[in-house]
Amino acid sequence: MVTRLSVFLILSLFVLVRSPAAAVLDPVDFVALQSIRKSLSDLPGSDFFSQWDFTGDPCSFPGVFCAGDQVVALALGDPRAGTPGLTGRLDPAIGRLSALSELSLVPGRVIGQIPDSISLCSSLRFLALSGNFLSGPIPPSFASLRHLRTIDFSFNILSGEIPPSISSLPALSNLVLCHNHLYGKIPSFPSSSPLLRLDVKHNNLSGELPALPLSIRYLAVSSNGLSGRIDGVIPQLTDLAYLDLSMNIFTGPIPATIFNLPLSSLRLQRNKFAGAVVPPTDVKIPEVDLSYNRLSGAVSPLLAAVGRLYLNNNRFTGELPARFAERLEAAGMEVLYLQHNFLSGMQMSPAAEIPMTTSLCLQYNCMVPPVDAPCPLKAGRQKTRPVNQCPEWRV
Repeated sequence: MVTRLSVFLILSLFVLVRSPAAAVLDPVDFVALQSIRKSLSDLPGSDFFSQWDFTGDPCSFPGVFCAGDQVVALALGDPRAGTPGLTGRLDPAIGRLSALSELSLVPGRVIGQIPDSISLCSSLRFLALSGNFLSGPIPPSFASLRHLRTIDFSFNILSGEIPPSISSLPALSNLVLCHNHLYGKIPSFPSSSPLLRLDVKHNNLSGELPALPLSIRYLAVSSNGLSGRIDGVIPQLTDLAYLDLSMNIFTGPIPATIFNLPLSSLRLQRNKFAGAVVPPTDVKIPEVDLSYNRLSGAVSPLLAAVGRLYLNNNRFTGELPARFAERLEAAGMEVLYLQHNFLSGMQMSPAAEIPMTTSLCLQYNCMVPPVDAPCPLKAGRQKTRPVNQCPEWRV
């Protein structure tokens, strides 16, 4: 193993033959950068490493930021949009950058496991390695990074469970692990956690929603195998601005108070939610998607204030309140999808003009649609349900 003394002797010889004006980087950091460089290379079209010339000052290299004689931030790859990334592997030598506070890797084709040695960078605050082909587990040792605020490992092929200890990081505000192959349960977070964003969509996670801190504002867990009821967790998260629980197997009723949250989008589609939908007041969420569930009963007029409303493929019955027709004709709704329910009527004149900017679909209900509006292809071609499915059929 290369000792600090031997590295210092090598660097002392190096300094004698380089420009006297060049800064002297800590010898350990210098050798660590060399190892990192050897394990990575540019993809065709990228020239990120073309200026990594170790006969010069490493602190002037693209992506290398120093304070004094140590590397404090390392941004690997050209961050400009559309630029090819890097290929190779992340070298464990990253862990020798003892003052490192930020580490990022642009999207590319970097493979292999995330080095466990990164946990030795005790000052690390920002860790983003998204959009590559990193595999294997998330190192549990990262729980020792007490200053870490952001973890972004999205769009890789990581597997294994989310280490429970990660949720106890005292400074963690952003945990983004979406689009991987993670399985097991989402760990519970302590009430003292400063977590703002949790994004674990498109994995293989299971179990119920865990305890989450009241600080959270963005929650995305779609496309997993999560189950159980949500009324013991979600209504308490009164600062939520975005909620996506879609494409799971959640059951039970949709809590009424969920419609009072300050959300920009509520996505609950493709679950097994059942029962009536009863908002306590006018719903002012711009987008609400409750499609492909087992919801039933009348459609509440309090949903008519929603700009993009998806209620299709449920079991709603009765007449649609007149307020929806009023909102449609006034161009107050961009999308209203009600196809594949059991609705028996809608108070709207056949001469009503639906604005061109509005998407309305009413087909395959227990009524003849009052207006002819184009539906998405997956809605099918049948305008109405068979008579034997509509005991209270009205034309």
